[in-house]
Amino acid sequence: MVVKAKPHRTNEMIPAKEVRVIDEEKNALGVLPTSQAIQMARERGLDLVEIAPTAQPPVCKITDYGKFLYEQHKKDHEAKKHQKQIQIKEIKFRPKISVHDYDFKMNHVKRFLGEGNKVKITVMLRGREKQKPELGYQVLDRVLADVKEMAAQDGSARKQDWAVSALLVPTKLGGKDAKVKNPQGSAKEVQGHGEEKNSPRQGQ
Repeated sequence: MVVKAKPHRTNEMIPAKEVRVIDEEKNALGVLPTSQAIQMARERGLDLVEIAPTAQPPVCKITDYGKFLYEQHKKDHEAKKHQKQIQIKEIKFRPKISVHDYDFKMNHVKRFLGEGNKVKITVMLRGREKQKPELGYQVLDRVLADVKEMAAQDGSARKQDWAVSALLVPTKLGGKDAKVKNPQGSAKEVQGHGEEKNSPRQGQ
């Protein structure tokens, strides 16, 4: 049976000769010999827990270690709950898209951006359209103009034989704690309204 190592050093596991001590009431007791700090903790029925091992001297807290771990786990869980997950969504257009289809797709683009997600705009080129990539760039420019108040283009537009694409990033990405999820694009792309189901898959 493998015994899981403790995430913190406690009591006699603390190697430093002296430590800076904080008691269970969060009072700073100053720098004390480690042996004395351990004795103080045991007299109170508690543990001496090393909470800042890289400090000089290390910082230790007199606390109930089991309760301390529970509180740490609770804080970490709450922090993760408040971290916004940023996804990259992909919306596909055609050069000769109708006004109705364009508006339908733009509603999705704006909703995704409003939620703090990045949006990849891909304009599919077929047949003779492949010889006229400017048709795709015209759609990209149209989309960029329509979202200029809430997003900007990330980098340059990309051209492939069958498509041109650009990545839009919202003006506000949800704060410094935001995390990018699904960097290769969303598995569910908004295609609908007359587009073929077997459209080529774009590489990154």
